Amino acid sequence: MKRRTNNDNDRCVTQESARNGSLPGPASASPLGGQNLTNEEVVRKWYAAWEKKGWGPVDSLLADNFTFTSAAGDDHISKSTFKARCWETQIDFIGHFDLERITTGAEDAFVKYLCHTKDGKSFRNVEYLRIKNGKLQSLECYFGAQSSFPSAVSTGQK
Repeated sequence: MKRRTNNDNDRCVTQESARNGSLPGPASASPLGGQNLTNEEVVRKWYAAWEKKGWGPVDSLLADNFTFTSAAGDDHISKSTFKARCWETQIDFIGHFDLERITTGAEDAFVKYLCHTKDGKSFRNVEYLRIKNGKLQSLECYFGAQSSFPSAVSTGQK
């Protein structure tokens, strides 16, 4: 029979684990209750790649079957269509991102950001990213309120 006792960290452990030295380490807290840091790193690399302006780093984070969805008429478009429709039309406008909130799960993340354009304008979006094995499987972009940056939302097209 295993008897339970408290260790110095006031955690309950079995006497057997105390004798064989397999005590758990001290408890630690992480932001937002235990986020998956691997997915957070993928998210941060994604937005940093946009700031670097090279397709290679962006493409390296995308799964072969990546899809993109937004309110601007993009309904699960492919990686090649995303490159033509989103990357090539927006990359010259993007200055940098302020990542205001990142919340990750086992295979996904929500990101709220403020994007600053090269011409001094800005816009805020929320994106839902599905991530598997360090690659973005899909991204759903939800546009913020009307902003100083022309988009389908701010120009009243959607």
